[in-house]
Amino acid sequence: MTNKNENHPIGNKVVSQIDSKKLTKNIVIVGGGTAGWITAGTLAAKLTSQHVKNFSVTLVESSNIPPIGVGEGTWPTMRRTLKNMGIKETDFIRECNVSFKQGAKFAKWVTGKHDDYYYHPLMLPEGPIKDNLASHWLSIQFPYNENPKKQYSFSMCLSPQEAICEAGLAPKLITTAEYDAIANYAYHLDAGLFSEFLKQHCIKVLNVKHVVDDVMAVTNNDDGDIACVSTAEHGDLSGDLFIDCSGFKSLLLGEHYQVGFKSCKDVLFVDNAIAVQVPYSDENSPIASHTISTAQTAGWIWDIGLSSRRGVGHVYSSRYISEHAAIEELKQYLSATVNDVEQLTFRKIPINPGYREKFWHRNCVAIGLSAGFLEPLEASALLLVEISANMIAEQLPANRQCMEIVSERFNQTFTYRWERIIDFLKLHYMLSQRQDSDFWCDNRKPESIPSSLKSLLSLWQYQPPSDNDFIHATEVFPAASYQYVLYGMGFKTASSHWGYSTEASEKAYEKFKQVNLQTSQYKANLMSNRDLINSIKQYGLQRV
Repeated sequence: MTNKNENHPIGNKVVSQIDSKKLTKNIVIVGGGTAGWITAGTLAAKLTSQHVKNFSVTLVESSNIPPIGVGEGTWPTMRRTLKNMGIKETDFIRECNVSFKQGAKFAKWVTGKHDDYYYHPLMLPEGPIKDNLASHWLSIQFPYNENPKKQYSFSMCLSPQEAICEAGLAPKLITTAEYDAIANYAYHLDAGLFSEFLKQHCIKVLNVKHVVDDVMAVTNNDDGDIACVSTAEHGDLSGDLFIDCSGFKSLLLGEHYQVGFKSCKDVLFVDNAIAVQVPYSDENSPIASHTISTAQTAGWIWDIGLSSRRGVGHVYSSRYISEHAAIEELKQYLSATVNDVEQLTFRKIPINPGYREKFWHRNCVAIGLSAGFLEPLEASALLLVEISANMIAEQLPANRQCMEIVSERFNQTFTYRWERIIDFLKLHYMLSQRQDSDFWCDNRKPESIPSSLKSLLSLWQYQPPSDNDFIHATEVFPAASYQYVLYGMGFKTASSHWGYSTEASEKAYEKFKQVNLQTSQYKANLMSNRDLINSIKQYGLQRV
């Protein structure tokens, strides 16, 4: 039988070029920590599930570099990431001091008053009219409310999750299967324990090769690709694809290839964090079902409840407040729940907000802090690790020729994603009405607001955010997330000058009633976050 390409010059040329190119067999990850081990596990699980030979995943990490260890908030995507690696949710919860996260509560971001707060929940509106619910909320305001004087927030009308969080309830039951949800959820976790947990799973279950050593040199081959990294004790580690998870140092992409760093200090002002671990008053203290983000004079404080302790930190801008004053604000915040704050240990973490000019250069791609970091707000750091690793796993180039195409696509995708995250984080600051410091006033100055965000805000004065406002089918922050922040912070969108049909209004009315009924059911049936965690530790969740 004649080969279809046998007499086709272009077909023959393409096949011969592919055959002559170096195949992707050996993947070397430089750097461990959460970023390194999530990447290793994601790649190894994908390759193992689909292939039986001709690949290896090696992770080399130094024993002399301590992890940053403050990435304690995740997104719901982490459930899929862990499940794909073959990790049991019960084991993960038991070994990493995990608690359930159902969103973020933003306190004192709008006016700074005691009763000033709003929620960004993890449950998004569902159903055929989800994109129009904001319009109806804006025009008819709280249609199911029996008490006209009682105000219902935007998130309470569109989701039961604010009420769940306010009541300290968990997102599922002990009888709910692993990774399944009643209310959408993510996790709060101990980053140090999580990294070690992932490492053991990757080595023992996924056959990732682990090398503990210091990388002393990086050597290119004749065409400029990285040929190997040289270690102090284990010699040269050769690879076809190198993944830089070396943290802020960015050993491969930054130091070796000199890929530039794009600062965004002109948009996002915070440049330091003071972190502290806070013990509970007793082992059965309530665990918050959400991240608490409380605005301060020149930044904000995160408060994350794990099963064993709280992780708290003050993110601030050194242009507007001194380190001493920032620590004093943090101590003042803690004094409401801690008897002796002077006994706590405070750790300073510098932040240089920005990202690499490109993330994949030749046969090297950066993931995690080596690619960049913005700030802890909305917990995007681990999400970027997950989706970066997943895209590499899904589109792993078969050979060096394919790598050029995949890397270009990767760089375009992640440049867009980093820019949209910056827009979304800036939204929280520039919508504030606080007048108590230059920090908040300067965040509203037009020159500090990206033009892309300005354009969207101009549009949203006349119509609510829609998924059609964004060019990618899958956005890091969908339109509903923008709606929660915009209307939680009091942004005004004019009612439609076309009005609404009776049918459309009735559908919205029924949806709001469904949310109200769902809220009552959840509050009646769900147990507390602490009680569910304790039950999981004792009995475990049902296997999927």
